[in-house]
Amino acid sequence: MNPILRDIPTEFSTDRLLIRMPKPGDGEVVYEAIQASRNEFKPWMPFAQREQTLEETEINIRESYINYLKRTDLRLLVFLKETGELVASSGLHRIDWDVPKFEIGYWIDTRHSGKGYMTEAVEGIQQFAFRELGARRVEIRCDSRNTKSRGVAERAGFNLDGILHSDSLSVEGDLRDTCIYSLTK
Repeated sequence: MNPILRDIPTEFSTDRLLIRMPKPGDGEVVYEAIQASRNEFKPWMPFAQREQTLEETEINIRESYINYLKRTDLRLLVFLKETGELVASSGLHRIDWDVPKFEIGYWIDTRHSGKGYMTEAVEGIQQFAFRELGARRVEIRCDSRNTKSRGVAERAGFNLDGILHSDSLSVEGDLRDTCIYSLTK
């Protein structure tokens, strides 16, 4: 089946979080979260290496909205149910609909870190992938030195499949090792 014919929910929730596809107009809250977290993102995130404008962030959100509708990439924004505040950006990326398999990527607004929100979001997203998308495999890949991302994967119950040594370049241009975590059905 062509993925564009799949009826996929555009939002779901966990105990404390509302997780939904991005919508036009979300650029402002995403921009503010990136600005507040830039120093923490810089060692890991290529997009944090240069200052983005609000307009560029809104363009990125609108492209993510289109990609969700096309089923080529399923970015998800994470909000607190209680207050409606943006907590994180995540999603299901590097999709292979033939298997089907997905990779969860994520970042959290550092003003909300340390409260278990990212682990809760990742648990909800992997359940969504298995239940709604028929996933057979869900992965998390991260730099082996990124202990916070590794901790989220481990707390969410993912298994370390292995470490790819000298797999890619860090944002500084040095070789890095990539940890591959997964859950399978």
